[in-house]
Amino acid sequence: MIDQVERLLSEVDAFESGDPDEIEQFRIRMIGKKGKVTQLFALFKEVPNEQKKEFGKKLNELKTKSTQKVADLKGASKPAAETKSNLDISRPAEDLTLGSRHPISIVRNEIIDIFSRIGFSVSDGPEIEDDWHNFSALNFPKEHPARDMQDTFFISEDFSLRTHTSSVQVRVMETEKPPIRTISPGRVFRNEAISARAHCIFHQVEGLYIDKGVSFADLKQSLMYFAKEMFGEGTEIRLRPSYFPFTEPSAEVDISCVLCNGKGCNVCKNSGYLEILGCGMVDPNVLENCGIDSFQYSGFAFGMGIERIAMLKFGINDLRHFFENDIRFLKQFRSSI
Repeated sequence: MIDQVERLLSEVDAFESGDPDEIEQFRIRMIGKKGKVTQLFALFKEVPNEQKKEFGKKLNELKTKSTQKVADLKGASKPAAETKSNLDISRPAEDLTLGSRHPISIVRNEIIDIFSRIGFSVSDGPEIEDDWHNFSALNFPKEHPARDMQDTFFISEDFSLRTHTSSVQVRVMETEKPPIRTISPGRVFRNEAISARAHCIFHQVEGLYIDKGVSFADLKQSLMYFAKEMFGEGTEIRLRPSYFPFTEPSAEVDISCVLCNGKGCNVCKNSGYLEILGCGMVDPNVLENCGIDSFQYSGFAFGMGIERIAMLKFGINDLRHFFENDIRFLKQFRSSI
């Protein structure tokens, strides 16, 4: 059998043709499903044991040479029109237009990065929420105005598009044990008229920290760190008393105006400060609603609109720009992180 393989190797070496039909017939005869190489592989079990190694080596050589011969001859037999390239490698490369990240994504990622440095993880939840997670667990009484149709997109009596990412915080508190330190970025929906300062769709980042001994001072220091990292080391913050159903006490947070450096201008209405977020200590009722002992644990929460931060950071004066996909607007952010 080894002599037979040797004769076939000589036949492969001697075969030359430029005719595609002859090449194909040669391929079928040698390495086709019923070709000579296939038949020899089928006879391998009949080869004496002392010859199997040498026979196998020769047989593999025959298969490799046959396959390579067919490939070489087919390549050489292609018409010139198929093998000759019309590519002019001396021509300048095409100037491809690169895309850019959306300003909302840029700011969202920066906010996540800032809070991740001080131990906050990222949590997510559904955009369609039930009444418990969107309202009731967060201490919204049945008669609260946020439940009215002018604020909320209701899908049914019990389900609506979430109006804030605080619903994610409820889910985290229900499934995790303190200490909890998380932020919840996401898209939210409110039934509002679209204008330069408002939209029915916008994005929020809400933060939550629950542990033993958490105080308002911890909240203030965390927000001061965020403001300085986002807007610069010289940024100052100011807290004003406010009201939210799910925090007590509650506050609005202002930063020194990024345009006039706190001196007063038309943008900050000569106050020297711009509002950026709301915050407060988590109401004990909310902790109890989520199965957390309010006598043992305390915590703070805060929430900010990503569009609001982006408008201040990039000097954008119309909220609608974020949703219109105007290339002239978006291409300005190619160099942003």
